[in-house]
Amino acid sequence: MSEQAGSPQVPPGTGAPETPYEDWPYEQLRDTAFERARDRRDLGFFIQLMAHTPALGATADEGGSLGEMSGSLIETLEAARQAFRDEPGELEPLFRAVFATYLREHPEH
Repeated sequence: MSEQAGSPQVPPGTGAPETPYEDWPYEQLRDTAFERARDRRDLGFFIQLMAHTPALGATADEGGSLGEMSGSLIETLEAARQAFRDEPGELEPLFRAVFATYLREHPEH
């Protein structure tokens, strides 16, 4: 299979032939994108991701808002992990696209 945007798309540590990110198991794709964003200290990735999901509703229900998300990267990562721990249901194609795009735009160095 061909690479897109010049970045390898092989699940880490598998030595498998290139596999498009969209074909990875959802949990592996999500976790890899989260780890990449964490390693890059990309707080904006998590805020943008949560702004377009039902997780924002949960934040608002608890008296918060994205404007109040001033915690550390670790706290934001944990909030995202909690928000995305369950199966995404009908939103899975959207999340797969977001995670795959992020990984392509930010290849591992």
